[in-house]
Amino acid sequence: SVVLVIIAVVLLACLLPRKHTHQGPSRNYTIPVNQALFFFDAQKSGILPKNSAVKFRGDSGVQDGISSNTNVNLVGGYYDSGNNIKFTFPTAYTVTLLSWTVIEYHEKYSNVGELDHVKDIIKWGSDYLLKVFVPPNATSDSTLYSQASDLCTDNSTTPDNDINCWQRPEDMAYPRPVSFCKDTASDLAGEIIAALSAASLVFKSEMLYSGELIKAAEQLFRLVTSNTYKNGTYTIGDCGREAGQFYNSSGYLDELTWGGSWLFFATGNTSYLHYATESFESAMNAELDSDKGVFDWNNKLAANAVLLTRLRYFHDPGYPYEVALESSGNITTMLMCSYLSERTFDTTPSGLILLRPDYGAPLQYAATASFLSKLYTDYLYAQRIPGLSCGTHSISPEMIIFLGKLVKTPYILTGFDVNPPMLSNLGVNPLPLCNPQVNYILGQNPKKMSYLVGFNDNYPKQVHHRAASIPWDNQQHSCVEGNKWLSSKDPNPNLLIGAMVAGPDQDDNFIDSRDNPIFTEPTISGNAGLTQRESLQISNYYDSKFYFLSF
Repeated sequence: SVVLVIIAVVLLACLLPRKHTHQGPSRNYTIPVNQALFFFDAQKSGILPKNSAVKFRGDSGVQDGISSNTNVNLVGGYYDSGNNIKFTFPTAYTVTLLSWTVIEYHEKYSNVGELDHVKDIIKWGSDYLLKVFVPPNATSDSTLYSQASDLCTDNSTTPDNDINCWQRPEDMAYPRPVSFCKDTASDLAGEIIAALSAASLVFKSEMLYSGELIKAAEQLFRLVTSNTYKNGTYTIGDCGREAGQFYNSSGYLDELTWGGSWLFFATGNTSYLHYATESFESAMNAELDSDKGVFDWNNKLAANAVLLTRLRYFHDPGYPYEVALESSGNITTMLMCSYLSERTFDTTPSGLILLRPDYGAPLQYAATASFLSKLYTDYLYAQRIPGLSCGTHSISPEMIIFLGKLVKTPYILTGFDVNPPMLSNLGVNPLPLCNPQVNYILGQNPKKMSYLVGFNDNYPKQVHHRAASIPWDNQQHSCVEGNKWLSSKDPNPNLLIGAMVAGPDQDDNFIDSRDNPIFTEPTISGNAGLTQRESLQISNYYDSKFYFLSF
C-alpha cells in the first residue's frame, strides 16, 4: 500500500517545542520534531552510521546491485514501507517533499535543532538517486534503476523473496535483483529531476555537492526532453513491471513539468521555466478525473500549481510567463476552494477528507492537502492578501488552513468584513489551532487513535513492518521463523516512532492488525507528506524568501 508523499506530514502537526505530554486528543499537540524524522532513520538501507538513534536496525542490503544481474552499486536509499524493497519512484518523491519543507521552513527546523537531522535524511536519499541514474557514454546508453529486490512474480520456484519472507532487513539472504529502464521512464526521470533539483537548494552552501546534484538533474532533463527519447510511464515494460503493483503511475507529463519547475528554481535558467509553463497546460489536460486535487507520489499537478503561484507572488518573471503563471494561480484558487467544498470531496463521518475514496491509506492525501493549504495560506499572509473568492463566498486564510471540515468557523465572509492580523506585522500565526485533518490523524477521531506511532498513549501497536515486529536479539531468523511474528497478536517489540500508518476506512473504522496492511502499513512517501505538514507547526513564522534561492 502507498502513503504518499510523500511523509510524517502529520507528525509535527501543531508542533510547538514543548515537553511531550499524554493528555489525550486536543488541539494543543506537542511532539519533538525528531520523532517525525525517526521513521526515516528506521527505513535506511545500507551501511548505517554508528550513532544511529534506531537501536533495532543494523547494516543491510550491502550487496544491492553489486551481486545482482547488473553489477552496479545500489547500496543505500530507503526501504519503501513495511517490506524490504527499494522503489526509486517514491524515494524520489520523498526527497522532493522533504527538501521542499527545508527550503520553505528551514528556520523552523533550525530553531528546534533538527536542521542537520532532516538534511541528513534528505542526503541519504539524494545520494541514492545519484546512483540510480547512469548517464550515457561512448559505449552505452543511459540507465535508470527503478527497484532493488523483487517480488519473484515470475519465478514460483524461488519461495524466498521480499513479499513471501517476513524477515528483518539485516537477515535477508535471498537474491535481490534490480530492475532498470532502457526504453521509457519519463515519469520516473521527472521525479528524480525534481528531487535532485530541490535537494541542490537544500545543500546550496555545499557547492560541490549541490553542483553534483544539479549536473545530474540537467543531464537527465536533457535526455528525457530530447527529440529521440521515447516518452511514457516507467511501468510499461520490465523497468517498472513489479513496481507498478504498488506504484502504478498514471502519466508522465506532471512529473516532467514538476521536474522543470524545480530545475528552474535550482538554476534560475528560464529555459526550464519555459518548459514547465508550456507543459503545464498539457499536463492538466491529461490529468485523470480521479487524480484532480490530489498531491501524492503519482500526481504533482496540484503542488506544481502552488509552486508556480509562489513564483508569481514573490519573484514574478514577467513576460512571457504572465498568462501561464496567472493560470497556475487560478488553478491554485480552485484547488483551495475544492478542499473547502463538501460537494467536491467526500469525508468520513467524522470529517477526514477523502480525496481518493476508491483507494486505501487516506491519511497520506489528507496530509498533503493540509500542507498545500497551509503553505498557500502563508503565501497569502506574506503578500498581505486577505483571502480568495470561492464562487459567491470570500474565504479568509484561516478558513483555508482549516480545510473547513471538522470545525465551525466564522471565516466564510462576504466582502472580507474581518481583516485578520498579518504575519508580517505580528511575526506569529493569528490562529494557533491545528488543521482539523492533522487533529484527526493525531487522535481527534472516533477511535481516539493517534495514527502516528508513539504519539499519545493510544496508537497502533501492531504496525505492519518487518524490522519493528521481530525482536532485536542478535540472532538470525529465517523466512519461516518470521511468520510467527507476522501472525502474532502481541505488540511490536520495537517501537517505530514517527510512523504514520495507512489509516482508517471510509467509515472511520480501523483494525490494528499486523497482517492487515491496508490499515497498519506506513510508507516513506506517506510519511514525507506528514513531515511536510508537521514542519509548518514547529514555530509560528514564515519567511517569504525562498531558502538559498539562486536568482
